[in-house]
Amino acid sequence: MFANALFWFVMAFVFAAIEVESEGKYGWAEKAPTWYRTTGRVARVYGFFMNGKPLTGYHCFMFFLPVLIFHTGFVLGAPWSWAAEMRILALLAAWCSVWDYLWFIINPAYGIEGFHRENVWWYARSRWLFNRLPVDYLVNWVLSIILAALGGLSCLYQHLVTLLYFLFMIMVLICVVSPFRFWRVWMLMRDDRDKADIFHN
Repeated sequence: MFANALFWFVMAFVFAAIEVESEGKYGWAEKAPTWYRTTGRVARVYGFFMNGKPLTGYHCFMFFLPVLIFHTGFVLGAPWSWAAEMRILALLAAWCSVWDYLWFIINPAYGIEGFHRENVWWYARSRWLFNRLPVDYLVNWVLSIILAALGGLSCLYQHLVTLLYFLFMIMVLICVVSPFRFWRVWMLMRDDRDKADIFHN
C-alpha cells in the first residue's frame, strides 16, 4: 500500500509542479489565456459547490484529466467492480486536495507560511481551520472516506491507510521542500526566450 500511495503522491507533486510553472503566483488560472465565468447558470452552480470559485476553461478540461488517469486500469483490462470504482473515486477525492495543497507548499510565492485566507483570493469565501487550512480539503477527505466505506470494509481499510501515508508524505515534503523552491527561483533568474527564435505569424 505504501508504494501505491507513493505513486499517487508523486503524481500529485508533478501536477502541482506543472501548475506552479504555468501559473506562478497567479493561482486559479488568474492570468492564463483561458475563459473565465462567474455569471450564468452553469458558472453559478459551479461557484455554489466550489465556494465562489470562478469556472474556467482550464479547470473544465483539467477536471477530466485525473478522472481519466485514475480509471486507466479498467481500460487496460482490470476488471470493474463496485468496490474498485468506490476505491478509485475515494482516492481521487482525497488526491485532489493533496494536489492542491502541494501547489502551495512547493510554490515559492506561498509556501506554508504564506498559505492563509488573506493571501489566497480563490479560497477567501471558504471556511478555514485556524487560518491555515481550507475546510474544503477536509470535506474532500470526509467524502473520500464515505466513498471508500461504500466499497466495503477492505476498501475502507486500504483507503484509511493511504490517507495516513499521504499525511506522512506531506509532512516529509514540508521539511525538505526548500531546495526545490530555491531551485525554481534560481532557474527563473535567467531567461533564454530571446535566443529561442520564437516567432508568430
